[in-house]
Amino acid sequence: MKHLSTTTTKKDKRKSKVTMIQAFKTIIWPRRNLVFLGLLLIVIRSLAGLILPWQSKVLLDDVVPSNDPSQLYSLIIIVLSAILVQALTSYVLTQILSVQAQFLISELRAQVQKKVLSLPISFFDNNKTGGLVSRIMSDVEGVRNLIGTGLVQLVGGTFTAIVSLIILIKLNAWMTLFVFVPISIFGYIALRAFKYIRPVFRTRGKINQEVKGRLTETLAGVRVIKAFNAEEQENLVFEQGVERLFQNVKKSLTATSIMTSSSTFLIGVATTGIMGIGGYYMMQNAMTTGDFLFFTLILGFMIAPIVQMSNIGSQLTEALAGLDRTEELMNMTAEEDNEQRTIELQNFKGDIEFKDVSFAYEEDKDVLHKINFKAPSGTVTALVGSSGSGKSTIAGLSATFLNPKSGTVLVDHQDLSKVKLNSFRKNLGVVLQDEFLFEGTIRENILFPRPNATEAELQNAVKAAYVDEFTDRFDKGLETLIGERGVKLSGGQRQRLAIARAILADPKLIILDEATSNLDTESEALIQKSLNELVKDRTTIVIAHRLSTIRKADQILVIEAGNIVERGTHDELIAVGGRYYDLYTYQAKI
Repeated sequence: MKHLSTTTTKKDKRKSKVTMIQAFKTIIWPRRNLVFLGLLLIVIRSLAGLILPWQSKVLLDDVVPSNDPSQLYSLIIIVLSAILVQALTSYVLTQILSVQAQFLISELRAQVQKKVLSLPISFFDNNKTGGLVSRIMSDVEGVRNLIGTGLVQLVGGTFTAIVSLIILIKLNAWMTLFVFVPISIFGYIALRAFKYIRPVFRTRGKINQEVKGRLTETLAGVRVIKAFNAEEQENLVFEQGVERLFQNVKKSLTATSIMTSSSTFLIGVATTGIMGIGGYYMMQNAMTTGDFLFFTLILGFMIAPIVQMSNIGSQLTEALAGLDRTEELMNMTAEEDNEQRTIELQNFKGDIEFKDVSFAYEEDKDVLHKINFKAPSGTVTALVGSSGSGKSTIAGLSATFLNPKSGTVLVDHQDLSKVKLNSFRKNLGVVLQDEFLFEGTIRENILFPRPNATEAELQNAVKAAYVDEFTDRFDKGLETLIGERGVKLSGGQRQRLAIARAILADPKLIILDEATSNLDTESEALIQKSLNELVKDRTTIVIAHRLSTIRKADQILVIEAGNIVERGTHDELIAVGGRYYDLYTYQAKI
């Protein structure tokens, strides 16, 4: 399904507002067959609803005076038939429109989630996970009011109100005019209220996103919170967020209550006037009792939908506010949407080269300054240096998680900024310092990059990363559940599992970010063996604090303050006696 406001310009993408016309074109019109069938059923149901007041007039003016039981029986059959028609059409409407609305919600959620995953890493760095979950799951909920209940009430109520108005005018034009004045005033108040409510609903979505985002972080970091005895602090932050949400809801409730109370007062005035005018006409014999009852019942049919408009309007306003926020996401540029990315890599070798590459996370604050180096295919390039020197930034640029501010990153002599990401990343393997594991079994986590790998390939990865060294001690072996983010495993076990996953992926380019940082001495020795197998005949970029693990690297780059201050092999750099020598000898003493 196409997303909304596809003609929105880049300038106003972030401020796009979805109109009812756009919603109709993109959501309702593609489902016009079902919607038109629904509208037909709404018309039938509304007409059937008018049978009861009409037959009430017939009962008082014709059937009772005639004293004819057969007419009474016929009237009862007609009324029961009308009620049955109403019940059946209501059931079918629910099956057609409400079910379709829920299907649309699931479809939209899938599209939004797909869009979110297509966005660059920088987007996720600036947005909380819980907030994104809220946008994917909650913002599209209001769509059901466009296809389901809201549409049924709006169209059905409007049709009923119009038909009722025509009948009322024919019955008594003056009484109808008297009613029309307070209803018009109510309509004006409602329109003003809806204009006020929409930005309130839009703000509510943002507050929800922030509160849920913080709550997700709190639950994920519960060990840190308890370790620092910070429960009260987190409780206060959450309470403040909930208070902001309450104040927002209070604003919308205030506007809704104004509409509700004004409708109660104005309709009460209209009803009182009708009693007076109707009573006068009946005293003058200008109106029968049946006519007055018929007028009163039909008046209810006209007023009820109008009063419901306050509720319907709130539903539709909330739906459009949610779609506004959804549209912001859908209008964002995905990584693969870059028109410059036209190169499809063939026969990937893994030659990496940085040419005068500079990068900044913030304007005018470069963290890399004209970096130049080559990492030939099949070689190991190690990045060392103090924390914050720019090592992880170089790794991020190599993995296309970041894009250079200036300069060029080349892969197989092609400008990486012009290469289709899919053709590059299918040859990429990454083992991070704080590796992410999914809730599930050890087997499922290793198979993540290649779900269809054979058992032999899986076992080879398990043995190569020495995962079997600890899984053999578990009752369920590879079927052991590891908990959220692998919380049931030790740091070393999680790291070995991550390396097994990389081995199974069989990439041509590997980026290892502190791959042995969480390992004890015994585990490090085991992993070092498996890493030697992993990097064989593959281009490897290694970030390491433990310099003993990179002695066999083909080249070592010493990074300080975003510059390469030294480069060479381990022996060459030791012989120079510079920064690398200082770092290595300092660690050796420790």
